[in-house]
Amino acid sequence: MADYERILITGAAGSLGSHLRGGLRHLAPSLRLVDVRDMGDTAENEEAIVCDLAEKEAAFECVRGCDAVVHFAGHPREQSFEEIVSDTLPAAYHVYEASRRFGVKRVVYASSIHAVGFYPVEAVPDTAVPHRPDTFYGLTKCFVEDLGSMYWDKWGLETVALRICSCFPEPADRRMLWSWLSFADMVRLTEAALTAPRVGFSVIYGTSDNAQAGVSNARATHLGFLPEESADDYAEAVLARTARPDPHAVATRVVGGGFAATGHPDDAA
Repeated sequence: MADYERILITGAAGSLGSHLRGGLRHLAPSLRLVDVRDMGDTAENEEAIVCDLAEKEAAFECVRGCDAVVHFAGHPREQSFEEIVSDTLPAAYHVYEASRRFGVKRVVYASSIHAVGFYPVEAVPDTAVPHRPDTFYGLTKCFVEDLGSMYWDKWGLETVALRICSCFPEPADRRMLWSWLSFADMVRLTEAALTAPRVGFSVIYGTSDNAQAGVSNARATHLGFLPEESADDYAEAVLARTARPDPHAVATRVVGGGFAATGHPDDAA
């Protein structure tokens, strides 16, 4: 018996959302796909809606009739304050408030390592450390994690915040030897978040089964995520083509990597 009747996937046209479409199809009779961009042809059990979630009424209609939400919509880059308050935060609030009103059982949110990006790599932060964002982008992830926490405490809406580290086809540099998450493991992570018996409000880091570890999921074992791929398979090639980074550089010192070394977004204008 399926856990859900209809799962909403936001950001379905993105590089991660497009993998979730096929990977989560077996979990519900119906998938509703939402993005601001065209999502291409739909499968038999898919419904696609082009929508800006920052628009309240449109966002509410997207959530209506769904009993789980996989919220992956967003911009995976640094953002200006104006962009955050006009787009990212309203969209997240609309998703959560519509979920409360329409009886959604669980939200799985694509958070980021950048919510805690200024922790030193050698500290190996776990999922219980206080927020320590490395960018305005990371700050938005902190806000939405706290939004999910409040909606659980006040209204019983479960959330799993996936602190995705580096989700790409393969590791591109030495940092990704610990932070890499394969696309297949990203799907496994999301499925675990959707199917665990109880999650309350939970946080888990998104990394594959890498020998090096810059973060710890020791407090997230209740989710049952078992990655099957590893950056170790690429380590020899990565080490051969990349130089050892400066251990004193910000991008090397902290788990947020290069994002932590960026300046204020307004200064780049």
